[in-house]
Amino acid sequence: MDIENTFIEAIEQLYQRKIVANDVFIQKTRKDFVGDFTVNVYAFIKYSKKPPEKTAKEIGEYLKENVDFIESYNIIKGFLNIEIKIQYWIKYFNDNYKKQNFGFGKSKDEKPVVIEYSSPNTNKPLHLGHIRNNLIGWSIAQILEANGKKVNKVNLVNDRGIHICKSMLAWERWGKGETPATSNMKGDHLVGKYYVLFDKLFKQEIQEIVSTGTLEEVAEKKSTLLKDAQEMLREWEAGDKYTLKLWKKLNKWVYEGFDVTYKKLGIDFDKTYYESETYLEGKKIVEKGLKDGYLYKKEDNSTWVDVSSGKLGEKLLLRADGTSVYITQDLGTAKIRHDLYDPQKLIYVVGNEQNYHFDVLKIVLRNLGFDWSEKIYHLSYGMVELPHGKMKSREGKVVDADDLIEEMYQTAKSKSSELGKIKEFSDEETENLYRTLSIGALKYFILKVDPQKNMLFNPEESIDFNGNTGPFIQYTYARIQSLLKKASERNTFDLSNLKTSILPKEKEIIKLISNYPVIIKEAGEKYSPALIANYVYDLAKEYNQYYHDTPVLKAKGKDTIEFRLCLSQFVGNIIKSSMGLLGIDVPSRM
Repeated sequence: MDIENTFIEAIEQLYQRKIVANDVFIQKTRKDFVGDFTVNVYAFIKYSKKPPEKTAKEIGEYLKENVDFIESYNIIKGFLNIEIKIQYWIKYFNDNYKKQNFGFGKSKDEKPVVIEYSSPNTNKPLHLGHIRNNLIGWSIAQILEANGKKVNKVNLVNDRGIHICKSMLAWERWGKGETPATSNMKGDHLVGKYYVLFDKLFKQEIQEIVSTGTLEEVAEKKSTLLKDAQEMLREWEAGDKYTLKLWKKLNKWVYEGFDVTYKKLGIDFDKTYYESETYLEGKKIVEKGLKDGYLYKKEDNSTWVDVSSGKLGEKLLLRADGTSVYITQDLGTAKIRHDLYDPQKLIYVVGNEQNYHFDVLKIVLRNLGFDWSEKIYHLSYGMVELPHGKMKSREGKVVDADDLIEEMYQTAKSKSSELGKIKEFSDEETENLYRTLSIGALKYFILKVDPQKNMLFNPEESIDFNGNTGPFIQYTYARIQSLLKKASERNTFDLSNLKTSILPKEKEIIKLISNYPVIIKEAGEKYSPALIANYVYDLAKEYNQYYHDTPVLKAKGKDTIEFRLCLSQFVGNIIKSSMGLLGIDVPSRM
């Protein structure tokens, strides 16, 4: 901001023209050039009416003569590289190293942001894709709060519909009264088992019909299993007591299983919505759309919307039998949330395979007269890919969340034991460390990837104490805490009268520290935890190199020792803060 302001002033003074901050494009100077920051001056030649190099020289001379923190400048074609005086970095450090919540924005008195994530179905347990969804959503909520925004974290449980009826039907017919207690299975796993069973038997039935010479799409319509599941859905929507009792029993098992997984992941919500409670509001909206002539029915009595003007074709809103589909409840849920929160933004964290769904949702709401539909933002994230291909829930080909968490724990245990750094830990301390490392490794490996990109998850690679991993950053924090503990046993330290000079590496670390507020702001604007993750890795990497090459407690001179301790403490605080925004704990000992 200081540099932005000086450039704005320089342009105004040199060329008598008013400009705004967006006209000043600042970036870090490349390591192969001299300087701290680089400014592209091509944007200013329309004011100077001179070649880029001459414009850069005029601006550079003005800054050096009029700005006390500018040390020097140099020009590479149309780019002005600026070097900042060491005294500026020392002052910046002294002004900020004691601040609580350094880098966080002040709370804003404005409308809240509502962010939906997780959104599981009650016919199966959470899997790896759900993990990415939950971690992205929860972390973005923390980042938005760090930017001073009020955030409401919500979950929508898809607890009704044809898929849920499939698992209900399979358990009713072939479950023989099996429960989580009798099977020694988590409830969500048990219900998921019957969802897979339904699909298996359904496919067998289809093959039998096809073997008689029937086309596959015709065979699906003849399936008695599918017809029975559809009838169960109709009975559910009609309020049949037996069907509702069965539905409540299985869903209760699933919720208990979900809660265990959420707790392991450190995921929470301010409010949970259920599709069974919102779909009726959606049906009311559809009925109004029919009445107003915006929606229409086909010959089979199904209800549709034509969004071909947006090149999206037609979209089913109600089936021929009157039962609702996903978008029906999404219409209702959106309205309920808007009426309750009056938010500035409604963010949906949902995979990119649902891009079409949200495009249609916004258009339908807008055309039905809900102007606030423009507040809806689909945070579309890429899929988590596996070495053996995509996951398929119906076939049971998924990486189960609980199994993955346990695998991560065993991997952390094995690698930590190999390093031999936990010999003095108690059993409880050892167990806590394994859990902290394994969950930290899982979260960091997923969150360091830009949400919009697909990613390949590798548990073994994620738990590595070297490289861009959670354990490496956690180990850096523990190393700093060990250093500070040794120092506190000798004396206290403060920098109230710091007079020491600083090393080039120390300057680089302070520059990185100064970028933390910028990173938090940018991560909030782009809804990207990856910016925080890769920033804290860069900081940890720089500090580790510094720690390896530079004595701290054995440095010459009290001022130097105290500065290096305070620098270490500041880095440690930012590591803890950054990792906290990702939902990752950092251990004091490793």
